[in-house]
Amino acid sequence: MVSQKKQEKATRIENTLAELYPETPIPLDHTSPYTLLVAVALSAQTTDKKVNEVTPTLFQKANTPEKMSRLDVEEVRMLIREIGLAPTKAKNLVNAAKMIMTDFNGKVPQNMEMLERLPGVGHKTASVVMSQAFGVPAFPVDTHIHRLAKRWGLSNGHNVEQTEADLKAIFSESSWNALHLRIIFFGRAYCPARSHDLEACPICSWASTAKWKKLEKKHGSFKKALNML
Repeated sequence: MVSQKKQEKATRIENTLAELYPETPIPLDHTSPYTLLVAVALSAQTTDKKVNEVTPTLFQKANTPEKMSRLDVEEVRMLIREIGLAPTKAKNLVNAAKMIMTDFNGKVPQNMEMLERLPGVGHKTASVVMSQAFGVPAFPVDTHIHRLAKRWGLSNGHNVEQTEADLKAIFSESSWNALHLRIIFFGRAYCPARSHDLEACPICSWASTAKWKKLEKKHGSFKKALNML
Protein backbone atom coordinates (compact mmCIF):
# COMPACT_ATOMS: atom_id res chain seq x y z
CA MET A 1 0.00 0.00 0.00
CA VAL A 2 1.42 3.37 -1.10
CA SER A 3 0.97 6.14 1.47
CA GLN A 4 -1.00 9.24 0.51
CA LYS A 5 2.06 11.43 1.09
CA LYS A 6 4.22 9.32 -1.23
CA GLN A 7 1.45 9.23 -3.85
CA GLU A 8 1.11 13.00 -3.75
CA LYS A 9 4.88 13.38 -4.18
CA ALA A 10 4.86 10.94 -7.09
CA THR A 11 2.04 12.84 -8.79
CA ARG A 12 3.93 16.12 -8.45
CA ILE A 13 7.09 14.50 -9.85
CA GLU A 14 5.14 13.04 -12.77
CA ASN A 15 3.52 16.39 -13.58
CA THR A 16 6.85 18.22 -13.37
CA LEU A 17 8.52 15.75 -15.70
CA ALA A 18 5.64 15.99 -18.19
CA GLU A 19 6.04 19.77 -18.26
CA LEU A 20 9.81 19.51 -18.78
CA TYR A 21 9.57 16.75 -21.38
CA PRO A 22 6.20 16.84 -23.18
CA GLU A 23 7.69 14.71 -25.95
CA THR A 24 9.51 11.44 -25.26
CA PRO A 25 11.53 10.49 -28.35
CA ILE A 26 13.46 7.25 -28.10
CA PRO A 27 17.14 8.27 -27.82
CA LEU A 28 18.41 5.26 -29.78
CA ASP A 29 18.11 5.52 -33.57
CA HIS A 30 16.20 2.60 -35.09
CA THR A 31 13.74 1.76 -37.86
CA SER A 32 12.10 -1.45 -36.63
CA PRO A 33 11.61 -3.60 -33.53
CA TYR A 34 14.70 -5.57 -34.52
CA THR A 35 16.99 -2.56 -34.95
CA LEU A 36 15.70 -1.21 -31.63
CA LEU A 37 16.51 -4.54 -29.98
CA VAL A 38 20.04 -4.39 -31.38
CA ALA A 39 20.56 -0.77 -30.35
CA VAL A 40 19.34 -1.36 -26.79
CA ALA A 41 21.51 -4.47 -26.44
CA LEU A 42 24.52 -2.46 -27.59
CA SER A 43 23.79 0.39 -25.17
CA ALA A 44 24.73 -1.57 -22.04
CA GLN A 45 27.69 0.22 -20.40
CA THR A 46 27.88 2.53 -23.41
CA THR A 47 26.32 5.91 -24.15
CA ASP A 48 23.37 6.24 -26.52
CA LYS A 49 25.43 8.74 -28.50
CA LYS A 50 28.14 6.18 -29.16
CA VAL A 51 25.58 3.54 -30.12
CA ASN A 52 24.00 5.96 -32.61
CA GLU A 53 27.43 6.59 -34.13
CA VAL A 54 28.04 2.87 -34.68
CA THR A 55 24.67 1.48 -35.73
CA PRO A 56 24.30 3.18 -39.15
CA THR A 57 27.21 1.18 -40.56
CA LEU A 58 26.07 -1.97 -38.76
CA PHE A 59 22.51 -1.64 -40.07
CA GLN A 60 23.75 -1.09 -43.62
CA LYS A 61 25.15 -4.60 -43.36
CA ALA A 62 22.45 -6.17 -41.24
CA ASN A 63 19.17 -4.51 -40.34
CA THR A 64 17.20 -7.76 -40.10
CA PRO A 65 17.71 -10.99 -38.13
CA GLU A 66 18.24 -12.87 -41.38
CA LYS A 67 21.09 -10.63 -42.49
CA MET A 68 22.67 -10.54 -39.03
CA SER A 69 22.56 -14.32 -38.71
CA ARG A 70 24.68 -14.66 -41.86
CA LEU A 71 27.52 -12.46 -40.60
CA ASP A 72 30.62 -13.78 -38.91
CA VAL A 73 31.04 -12.76 -35.30
CA GLU A 74 34.40 -11.17 -36.11
CA GLU A 75 32.84 -9.02 -38.82
CA VAL A 76 30.20 -7.79 -36.39
CA ARG A 77 32.86 -7.15 -33.76
CA MET A 78 34.78 -4.93 -36.17
CA LEU A 79 31.62 -2.99 -37.01
CA ILE A 80 30.92 -2.29 -33.32
CA ARG A 81 34.52 -2.22 -32.08
CA GLU A 82 34.10 1.28 -30.56
CA ILE A 83 31.35 -0.03 -28.27
CA GLY A 84 32.16 -1.36 -24.82
CA LEU A 85 32.22 -5.17 -24.52
CA ALA A 86 32.24 -5.45 -28.32
CA PRO A 87 33.43 -9.11 -28.53
CA THR A 88 30.67 -10.39 -26.25
CA LYS A 89 28.02 -8.19 -27.82
CA ALA A 90 28.99 -9.28 -31.34
CA LYS A 91 28.65 -12.94 -30.39
CA ASN A 92 25.31 -12.29 -28.74
CA LEU A 93 23.96 -10.34 -31.72
CA VAL A 94 24.74 -13.14 -34.15
CA ASN A 95 23.42 -15.88 -31.88
CA ALA A 96 20.28 -13.90 -31.05
CA ALA A 97 19.61 -13.35 -34.75
CA LYS A 98 19.98 -17.06 -35.40
CA MET A 99 17.55 -17.86 -32.58
CA ILE A 100 15.02 -15.34 -33.92
CA MET A 101 15.23 -17.07 -37.29
CA THR A 102 14.92 -20.62 -35.98
CA ASP A 103 12.59 -20.16 -32.99
CA PHE A 104 10.48 -17.13 -33.87
CA ASN A 105 10.05 -17.27 -37.66
CA GLY A 106 12.39 -14.35 -38.22
CA LYS A 107 10.39 -11.89 -36.13
CA VAL A 108 11.23 -10.25 -32.79
CA PRO A 109 8.92 -11.94 -30.26
CA GLN A 110 6.31 -9.71 -28.63
CA ASN A 111 6.64 -11.49 -25.33
CA MET A 112 8.85 -10.59 -22.37
CA GLU A 113 9.79 -14.15 -21.45
CA MET A 114 10.66 -15.06 -25.04
CA LEU A 115 12.73 -11.91 -25.49
CA GLU A 116 14.72 -12.73 -22.36
CA ARG A 117 15.62 -16.08 -23.89
CA LEU A 118 17.65 -14.34 -26.58
CA PRO A 119 21.43 -14.18 -25.99
CA GLY A 120 22.45 -10.83 -24.55
CA VAL A 121 18.88 -9.73 -23.83
CA GLY A 122 18.22 -9.12 -20.16
CA HIS A 123 15.10 -7.88 -18.45
CA LYS A 124 15.84 -4.19 -19.05
CA THR A 125 16.46 -4.66 -22.77
CA ALA A 126 13.34 -6.78 -23.11
CA SER A 127 11.32 -4.16 -21.22
CA VAL A 128 12.49 -1.36 -23.52
CA VAL A 129 11.57 -3.35 -26.62
CA MET A 130 8.17 -4.30 -25.23
CA SER A 131 7.37 -0.71 -24.27
CA GLN A 132 8.88 1.26 -27.15
CA ALA A 133 8.55 -1.16 -30.07
CA PHE A 134 5.25 -2.82 -29.19
CA GLY A 135 3.55 -0.33 -26.89
CA VAL A 136 3.17 -2.80 -24.04
CA PRO A 137 3.33 -1.08 -20.62
CA ALA A 138 6.72 -1.69 -19.00
CA PHE A 139 9.02 0.24 -16.69
CA PRO A 140 12.64 -0.42 -17.67
CA VAL A 141 14.94 0.71 -14.86
CA ASP A 142 18.42 1.98 -15.71
CA THR A 143 20.97 3.57 -13.39
CA HIS A 144 19.34 7.01 -13.66
CA ILE A 145 15.91 5.73 -12.66
CA HIS A 146 17.33 3.57 -9.88
CA ARG A 147 19.27 6.54 -8.50
CA LEU A 148 16.38 9.00 -8.64
CA ALA A 149 13.79 6.62 -7.20
CA LYS A 150 16.07 6.27 -4.18
CA ARG A 151 16.79 9.99 -3.88
CA TRP A 152 13.12 10.85 -4.14
CA GLY A 153 12.08 8.27 -1.56
CA LEU A 154 9.94 6.35 -4.05
CA SER A 155 11.82 3.07 -3.55
CA ASN A 156 13.87 1.42 -0.85
CA GLY A 157 15.25 -1.10 -3.32
CA HIS A 158 18.98 -1.77 -3.41
CA ASN A 159 18.56 -3.39 -6.83
CA VAL A 160 16.76 -2.48 -10.05
CA GLU A 161 14.25 -5.32 -9.72
CA GLN A 162 12.86 -3.93 -6.47
CA THR A 163 12.94 -0.38 -7.81
CA GLU A 164 10.92 -1.47 -10.82
CA ALA A 165 8.31 -3.14 -8.62
CA ASP A 166 8.05 -0.09 -6.35
CA LEU A 167 7.61 2.34 -9.24
CA LYS A 168 5.00 0.16 -10.89
CA ALA A 169 3.05 0.19 -7.63
CA ILE A 170 3.14 4.01 -7.44
CA PHE A 171 2.53 5.14 -11.01
CA SER A 172 -0.39 4.21 -13.24
CA GLU A 173 0.32 1.62 -15.90
CA SER A 174 -0.68 4.05 -18.66
CA SER A 175 2.18 6.37 -17.68
CA TRP A 176 5.02 3.84 -17.56
CA ASN A 177 6.25 3.97 -21.16
CA ALA A 178 6.64 7.76 -21.28
CA LEU A 179 7.57 8.22 -17.64
CA HIS A 180 10.61 5.96 -17.67
CA LEU A 181 12.04 7.99 -20.56
CA ARG A 182 11.26 11.27 -18.83
CA ILE A 183 13.08 10.18 -15.69
CA ILE A 184 16.09 9.14 -17.78
CA PHE A 185 16.12 12.49 -19.60
CA PHE A 186 15.87 14.34 -16.29
CA GLY A 187 18.59 12.25 -14.68
CA ARG A 188 21.00 12.95 -17.50
CA ALA A 189 20.28 16.67 -17.56
CA TYR A 190 20.02 17.47 -13.85
CA CYS A 191 21.14 14.63 -11.58
CA PRO A 192 24.71 13.33 -11.75
CA ALA A 193 25.75 10.49 -9.46
CA ARG A 194 28.58 12.58 -8.00
CA SER A 195 28.64 16.11 -6.57
CA HIS A 196 24.95 16.67 -7.19
CA ASP A 197 23.61 19.96 -5.82
CA LEU A 198 20.32 18.68 -4.46
CA GLU A 199 19.12 22.12 -3.41
CA ALA A 200 19.52 23.52 -6.95
CA CYS A 201 17.75 20.62 -8.65
CA PRO A 202 14.18 21.34 -9.84
CA ILE A 203 12.91 18.06 -8.35
CA CYS A 204 15.51 16.78 -5.88
CA SER A 205 15.36 20.09 -4.00
CA TRP A 206 11.89 19.25 -2.67
CA ALA A 207 11.47 15.53 -3.41
CA SER A 208 14.63 14.11 -1.82
CA THR A 209 14.14 12.70 1.64
CA ALA A 210 15.79 14.56 4.51
CA LYS A 211 17.88 11.50 5.35
CA TRP A 212 19.06 11.17 1.76
CA LYS A 213 19.98 14.85 1.52
CA LYS A 214 22.08 14.55 4.65
CA LEU A 215 23.87 11.40 3.50
CA GLU A 216 24.62 12.59 0.00
CA LYS A 217 25.80 16.00 1.20
CA LYS A 218 28.14 14.28 3.66
CA HIS A 219 29.53 11.62 1.30
CA GLY A 220 29.40 13.46 -2.02
CA SER A 221 28.17 10.61 -4.22
CA PHE A 222 25.12 8.47 -4.71
CA LYS A 223 27.02 5.21 -4.28
CA LYS A 224 28.62 6.19 -0.97
CA ALA A 225 25.32 7.50 0.37
CA LEU A 226 23.56 4.28 -0.67
CA ASN A 227 26.12 2.21 1.19
CA MET A 228 25.39 4.13 4.38
CA LEU A 229 21.68 3.34 4.38
